[in-house]
Amino acid sequence: MIHPLNPSLAATFAPPVMEARRWIEGVTFPPERPLINVSQAAPVDPPPLALRQAIAEAALENPAAHLYGPVLGNGDLRAEVAAQWSLAYGGTITPAQVAITQGCNQAFCAAIATLAGAGDEVLLPTPWYFNHKMWLDMAGVRAVPLPTGPGLLPDPDHAAARITPATRAIVLVTPNNPGGVEYPADLVRAFADLARRHGIALILDETYRDFDARSGAPHDLFTDPDWDEGLIQLYSFSKAYRLTGHRVGAILASQGRLAEVEKFLDTVAICPGQLGQIAALWGMRNLRDWVAGERAEILSRRAAMTAGLAALPGWETLGCGAYFAYVAHPSPLPAPDFAKRLVAEASVLALPGTMFMPATDPAGARQLRFAFANIDTAGIAELMRRLAALTP
Repeated sequence: MIHPLNPSLAATFAPPVMEARRWIEGVTFPPERPLINVSQAAPVDPPPLALRQAIAEAALENPAAHLYGPVLGNGDLRAEVAAQWSLAYGGTITPAQVAITQGCNQAFCAAIATLAGAGDEVLLPTPWYFNHKMWLDMAGVRAVPLPTGPGLLPDPDHAAARITPATRAIVLVTPNNPGGVEYPADLVRAFADLARRHGIALILDETYRDFDARSGAPHDLFTDPDWDEGLIQLYSFSKAYRLTGHRVGAILASQGRLAEVEKFLDTVAICPGQLGQIAALWGMRNLRDWVAGERAEILSRRAAMTAGLAALPGWETLGCGAYFAYVAHPSPLPAPDFAKRLVAEASVLALPGTMFMPATDPAGARQLRFAFANIDTAGIAELMRRLAALTP
């Protein structure tokens, strides 16, 4: 007997990165044209040697590294985040306003669990980060698309028109995934003010904050002494310290909300992994200059992507920054078909815009996302040569 599936889960689309990987299963790429994989935003190299040594030492010499820890995370790591964030953003953040999670995706799921349930609504700018949409679908929460305008920037007035009594939150990702754009500080402030006027939350996902091209704080929301009344910030240690496999993220919110987050985290993971937290703390304390070098490298790749795409006839760069370039392609084929053609004829794996847009939005069929942080400037040059060969 086949038992019924949860209808919300069954209706949720398959993980896009896993779907794209199936396109290359069993495919042999010619030696002179190896695969260029720009489908997933993840460092391809391991952490620096000193950080790996710190992990190894903890594994061998720290018995607590193998035991359960506090549900809301390592106290020293929470305190370090609070101290560094207070300095970076010019505000006051306490350790009690910080929780550590198993990656930033779990931080988002925990935040939504404290805010919304079946039948509620959350505003997501489009193109959206597909895992955000997937979790809302699974939870029975309606994702309300908020189309973005020029530069892929959302408009607070357009958002205001979509707020209903069922709205529980607005989600912003900056620097953006998939668009790469960095939201101006005054725009972030405008959304925070909008959320406060309507008594809803602003979820601000800053996974890629370490690769923002701007100097100084990207916004001033933490300077408000009452920032935690409506703001929920999300962060990931995965990118800056190359800890993707260790799953370490963070959520910053009010102490009262984190008490609710604790319930969620205790039931899905009990606690974050100890070795990943030890690594994140060591990285925060010892790798400031190394992270600055990583940022400089990503910015150089961003410049190479921007220049390379500008030289391709028919291609339009819609956004470029952090790990991503989001583009309009010139092919008459819909984006999913063109993406598969890129695999077959150019040995390039990229994600179509349809994975980041509502099925009813035709714009997705004209768009692609390139996760260029996966390749160096020489790889970007090769990517451009292959794209040029397929340009109509």
